[in-house]
Amino acid sequence: MTYQEIETREADDFGKAFAAIVREHSQAVFVQGSPLVFRHLRAIVELAARHRIPAIFVFREAVPLGGLMSYGVNIADLNRRAATFVVKLLQGAKPADLPVEQSTKFELLINLKTAKALGLTIPQSLLLRADQVIE
Repeated sequence: MTYQEIETREADDFGKAFAAIVREHSQAVFVQGSPLVFRHLRAIVELAARHRIPAIFVFREAVPLGGLMSYGVNIADLNRRAATFVVKLLQGAKPADLPVEQSTKFELLINLKTAKALGLTIPQSLLLRADQVIE
């Protein structure tokens, strides 16, 4: 397996990125998270579908839109955890006294409709591990 990183800095870069992915005959794409990516999830999912490239995302919101899979933290859960820190700070806690936390809850979502459209078979063992399967 080879890895190629393609940087995107603005929305217009997504089309160029997928053109490079196709030109390089890439077999899949892993879409990392950023505010830019989140804002344009639908367009990225549509580009992956148009080029028939399996796409795995860190944002769970991509899977109901047609992304093949997502694996990452639950953003809503992170926001709830952040809110508890805000409350502690507002109640007078010193920032230096608050613990540093690392995410411990990760979710796997799989879109079987997208897998079928791409001609992919998802192993049963992976489906059993998924937190949500969209059919």
